[in-house]
Parts: sequence; C-alpha cells; structure tokens
Amino acid sequence: MSTTVAALSTPEAGAGFEPTEIERRDLRDNDVRIAIAYAGICHTDIHQARDEWGGGIFPMTPGHEILGTVEEVGSAVTSHAVGDVVGVGCFVDSCLECEPCRDGEEQFCTQGVVQTYSDKGYDGEVTRGGYSRQVVVRDHFVVSIPDGVDHAGTTPLLCAGITTYAPLRRHDVGAGTRVGVIGMGGLGHVAVKIAAAMGAEVSVLSRTAAKQEDGLSFGATAYHATEDESVFTDLAGSFDLLVNTVGAAVDLDAYLGLLDRGGSMINLGAPSDSLQASAFSLLTYRRRMEGSMVGGLAETQEMLDFCAEHGITATVEVIDGTQVDEYFDRIVDGDVRYRAVIDASTLG
Repeated sequence: MSTTVAALSTPEAGAGFEPTEIERRDLRDNDVRIAIAYAGICHTDIHQARDEWGGGIFPMTPGHEILGTVEEVGSAVTSHAVGDVVGVGCFVDSCLECEPCRDGEEQFCTQGVVQTYSDKGYDGEVTRGGYSRQVVVRDHFVVSIPDGVDHAGTTPLLCAGITTYAPLRRHDVGAGTRVGVIGMGGLGHVAVKIAAAMGAEVSVLSRTAAKQEDGLSFGATAYHATEDESVFTDLAGSFDLLVNTVGAAVDLDAYLGLLDRGGSMINLGAPSDSLQASAFSLLTYRRRMEGSMVGGLAETQEMLDFCAEHGITATVEVIDGTQVDEYFDRIVDGDVRYRAVIDASTLG
C-alpha cells in the first residue's frame, strides 16, 4: 500500500502548477520516510518543468533540494532515526556497486543514477520531487543536517551548495587562490560564500553593478560589472579559477582570456544552447575548460558540515505554494535574491 500526500505538479510542459496528490511507496527495509519542511526551487526545476532540455515526464512534481524530519525508518536503517533533521539532493538511487559508486561519485553511476524527480527508478516507478509534504528515499541517499543551522537557508545547499563546493574542493581552492565567480544568482552567491570561506581571493564578475554591495558582504574582495567591456582587458590573466554559474550562453573566449597560465574555467550552468570557444582561447596559456555537476553523498555531507562550521547558508526568500509560478518567472528574470524556498506546510 502506498501513501497519498499533498503536492504541487505541472500536468504538461510549460503549464502552471496545480495542487494535487501523489503516491509515496510504503517503506522498504532500507527506506526513510521524511516529512518535508522546505523545498528549494532550482533553475533546473524550471528547465525541466518547461521541458527545455526535453525528455521530461509529466505530470511532474519537481524539487531536488529537500529538507525535513525523519518520520519513519525501515527495519535495516541504522544511519538515521525518527526525529532526525535530514536532507535529500539531486538523486535518490544508484547501483552502489560500479566503480564511480564505490569511489563516492554516485552521480556518475554507470548503471544510471536515479534523479529525484522526472526519472524512473530501478523498479520502473516515476520519481516525484520535493514540492510535496513527504518523500520516501533509500537511506544511503539521505544526508544529515547539522545542528543549529537555519533550515530554510540550508535547503538550497543540497544542490547549489554541493554544485559549487565540489569543483572548488577538487581544485584545492585556498589561501592565495584567485577565483572569479561569473554571475551572482542562485549558484553564484553560494560560490562566493564558499570560496571566501576556503580562504580564496574572490572576485564577482556580474553583468551590472546592481549586486555589488551584496557580493562584497558575501566575502568577495572585488566586484566587476562586465557590461563595461574594458574589464576583459584590465583583468586579462588575473585568475587561477573561473566558476561560471550562468544558465545562459556567455562569451567563453572573453572569459577564458581572464585566466592566468594553466588556469581553469568550471562550467556549472546548463544552457539549452551549445557552448562554443575558440581553440586558441585554450591553447594560449594552457587554459582548461571543464564541466561539473553536484557531488557524491559523502562529499555532500562534507559540504554541509563545512558550511555549518563557517556559518554559510543560501540567502533565500521563503514562499508558499501559491507563488511557485510567479517565482519561476522571477528567477528567469534574475529578480530573486538569491534562492526561493517553498514552505512545504503551505502545500495542501
């Protein structure tokens, strides 16, 4: 027997959200049932709900930034207990046996990682995400929320936090590292906070100066408005690492020119259009370009603990279920500072 819970779903690509009921499976031995308190809105949710990447499964209940309290655990669960505050991120299952899974990079599971929503599990059932009052998740894919943190502000870290932390950690960012963060929206503002806490010298590269005060308060040491094209000349060769958080195509050649010898650009955004760069932008100064997406479960827990230790949360606007369509449009327009989080108690 499954459990019926209140949720928001969109019936087809581009349609508005409607209050509905969805089914959550009964607990298996290794499952955790979570009463959801907050669900973050990620730009990925917008891409998926509007089927901008194709392949969406409708009706769709998005949401892969989920924070709540454990209500029930299966008989084999030892890592979580009733009453624990926990989180769920971008995926909810993998084989746990292939080389990437054994290496703690479940997101690259060769058998196919199961996304938190708009995907099919190994049992063939369609996954439904966090815009809901409850979720049931395999225990391995549930992380612990540290004590004393702000729950609404911590919720977006389950995607935005690990998405930015993973490449910064992989590149050993620390004291003396010159990091440029391209774009200061939902991802970018978290990248600034984490890189600054790691000890880096952080510069924001944003289209206008509208967010300068915020950027400096988040830990950046410099802020540059790229609508002034002289920035690309003045800052040529100035960075060891560029973190591109923009969800639309940017002039990669212009930004690659800001990297010093051997520098890297990390692309985190996922625009629908192809990314293009001249070979000479890479050949010159031995520059590199790479992509990165989230991190494994152990690294996600590491990120949450790091953020708790350094007092890092996302800067959020908490909304109710009736505002999701409005906030989808506002996020696309860059009119949210800086992440929207749904209060799940308003659903149903």
